[in-house]
Amino acid sequence: MNRVALRSVIGGLRSGRSWNRYISPAAARNVESAEFQWRRMMSMGLASGEKEEKESEVKKVEDSTVVSNYWGITRPKITKEDGTEWPWNSFRPWETYRADTSIDLSKHHVPKNFQDRVAFRAVKFLRVLSDLYFKERHGCHAMMLETVAGVPGMVGGMVLHLRSLRRFEHSGGWIKALLEEAENERMHLMTVGELVKPVWHERLLVLAAQGVFFNAFFVFYLLSPKIAHRFTGYLEEEAVISYTDYLKAIEDGKIENVPAPAIAIDYWRLPKDARLLDVITVIRADEAHHRDVNHFASDIQFQGKELREAPAPIGYH
Repeated sequence: MNRVALRSVIGGLRSGRSWNRYISPAAARNVESAEFQWRRMMSMGLASGEKEEKESEVKKVEDSTVVSNYWGITRPKITKEDGTEWPWNSFRPWETYRADTSIDLSKHHVPKNFQDRVAFRAVKFLRVLSDLYFKERHGCHAMMLETVAGVPGMVGGMVLHLRSLRRFEHSGGWIKALLEEAENERMHLMTVGELVKPVWHERLLVLAAQGVFFNAFFVFYLLSPKIAHRFTGYLEEEAVISYTDYLKAIEDGKIENVPAPAIAIDYWRLPKDARLLDVITVIRADEAHHRDVNHFASDIQFQGKELREAPAPIGYH
């Protein structure tokens, strides 16, 4: 209001005929200077107010877990058994489990035909390459292994899903079983990622390996699912061997038996004082289960049947 009044007075004096008569040039300059200072103060005040308002809005967004509830999507409040808040968004308490560590780790599918031998030799060749590169760096070796091991389940589940849509038929639960396997392998990687910090060239290797392996395995699965599952079964056999070597290195003191990451304790329902040794033990058990599932899937198809004709081992980690 004061600003409008001041501008009206100054404008009236300027336009009036008696401007020079009643106000000296020095006084006029003082009035103009006062007007300039007033405008400057008002613009700074408005800018400061707008800035504070924007900062408060940004803070509200950052402090709020839900930016907009327009779609009605909110995170339900989930607690652990001890009453503390559930910290993970990637999995829920009902998706956790206790690994069956009593599984037979020594099982091996002896190659019976040409296709089996091709799959077996291909996995052994990849094993030689990985051993030459990683040597005794078991953590980085596990990271690379899980990056590759999470691909077959995803590819198999995706192909079966599309086939189910095309043929209007059920998959016998195999879509869910294979996607569960892929998710389980991803959780292995998330856990190993808490323990190992890969350097830039190892990250580059992961990108290259995943890009090549995904496309190659996708084509492989389209051409011959039974050989693809046999290949994955042998790959899981090597994973069991790799994690056994990892455990031996921990037991021998070559690798420090550090506390288990929080994500591993919650996912596998481990004791709060669990260590790295416990984490590698349950991961190895998971890999042994994946070995059995994929060899079983291959056996079904080698008998001339489709996967949907045999019940899928859903929840069999």
